[in-house]
Amino acid sequence: MSEERRKVGTVAYREASPAYFAKRALKRHAAFWSLWSLGVAAVISGDFYGWNLGFGVGGLGGFLIASIAITVMYYGLVFSIAEMSPALPHTGGAYSFARSAFGPWGGFITGLAENMEYVITPAVVVGAMGFLMQAIVVSLFNVTGDPWWNSVYVWFIISYIVFVAINIRGIVATMRFTVAINIVALGILAFFFASVLFSGKLNLSLLTNIAPQPGQTSFLPFGLAGIFPAIPFAIWFYLAIEELPLAAEESHDPKRDIPRAAVWGLTTLVVTGIGIFVLNTAIDGGAKAIGISATPLFDGFKAVYGNNAGAAFLALIGLGGLIASFFTIIYAYGRNTYSLSRAGYFPHFLSETHPTLKTPHIALIAGGVVGLALACLITYLGTTQNLVAGQVVGALLYMAVFGAVISYAMQCASFIMLRRRLPNIERPYRSPLGEWGAGVAGVIAVISLISLYANETYRPGVVGTLIYFLVGIAYFAIVGRHRLVLSPEEEFALTHGQHGDPAKEGYGQTHVSDIPAEGAAPKPAGAPSGGSS
Repeated sequence: MSEERRKVGTVAYREASPAYFAKRALKRHAAFWSLWSLGVAAVISGDFYGWNLGFGVGGLGGFLIASIAITVMYYGLVFSIAEMSPALPHTGGAYSFARSAFGPWGGFITGLAENMEYVITPAVVVGAMGFLMQAIVVSLFNVTGDPWWNSVYVWFIISYIVFVAINIRGIVATMRFTVAINIVALGILAFFFASVLFSGKLNLSLLTNIAPQPGQTSFLPFGLAGIFPAIPFAIWFYLAIEELPLAAEESHDPKRDIPRAAVWGLTTLVVTGIGIFVLNTAIDGGAKAIGISATPLFDGFKAVYGNNAGAAFLALIGLGGLIASFFTIIYAYGRNTYSLSRAGYFPHFLSETHPTLKTPHIALIAGGVVGLALACLITYLGTTQNLVAGQVVGALLYMAVFGAVISYAMQCASFIMLRRRLPNIERPYRSPLGEWGAGVAGVIAVISLISLYANETYRPGVVGTLIYFLVGIAYFAIVGRHRLVLSPEEEFALTHGQHGDPAKEGYGQTHVSDIPAEGAAPKPAGAPSGGSS
């Protein structure tokens, strides 16, 4: 990389040579069904576990109201993303949107928040996978005691090694596996729904079997105050659907396929979420039991088929839903880390891709190491504090939601700002909800952020995540802002949309000498460049 630099406001850019981008090449493969599967699979584990803890803190009424509000938020968010992604078709996703709307600081804060979401979320999922595998092994083989080979930590390690390795294998293998595992996960849910409906054991009165606190009702056993601690668990029904823009530079036709995949993917998740909300709760122990369970779908199968090897086998198959999300969100943190590193916000070496497989292998491994360490740490701390498995999962879930809702609020604000600051850029898709939809979604996201502090059990994890977030901002202030590179996201922002579309121009078409002085208009398209390539 050349040392030619140019200062723009509070940041500085370095010239990047063609060799820099050659070491960071991606491969295009994904089409509509791959993208739809990527969006649905990333979220589908939210129907398998985690969501149920909302009953434990909000009861039926509190959790239902929270879920409706969060569904409104996600439609506003997804429609906004569906417009921004084809207009800014970069791997950066949320960081890219905020970079063009609010400058480098806004881009970094949004990208860091999303990075935290995507690195922590697999740790949440692997927690559920570990506890479920441990329970299945005990059930199938009548294991007694606590052998080391059936430890949740062993299952954590195996899961990360296997599924990070598949992601490294390449975009073709990744997308094929994503489509296959998504079909398996949806098939499991369909089978479970049919099993409950035809079992004769469905009892809707069990939805309200949590004893109300004094002065409250069975519908709102914790009163209106129960809505707020239930919000993070309602978010779990949809968290990570917004990862689709991260596939923009690996899609054949991102301007057409990503908007359709995002909207249809969210609608698919609404349907499955309604089914699991009702049918997994209105059997056996009802809301009272499901509200503290670490393995709600397994408990649902046991309620229908009995606590036997058959139910354990079905739960083993049901592990596919957890694998679907674990695998696809590994993809997300890899691309998010890659894009922030390629632009210089994170250390540059993280964005190098495998010379033959063209996947960001270093970013994938680094995120896996952090996620694995976090899952082990929170599980260990949970055991020392005598937390049940469900509470350990809940603590990790709250930490993931912290990063998510910050990025949601920033993306909604970016949508509004881009409509006003860059009204003339090409928008192949326009949100039917417009600025109002983005505004409502952004307000709900901010309320969701505040709600994370309403649950004392999980508050320490949220505070710890906030500290990590502040450390990340300090890194950018001290180091990162001096090392920026004209990646496609930065080109697009600095030229007001005239350059920075990788599908049309490739990479590195703008040079540091092309960057306009602060406050000046960018050079017209086609103007001669002053930098060296």
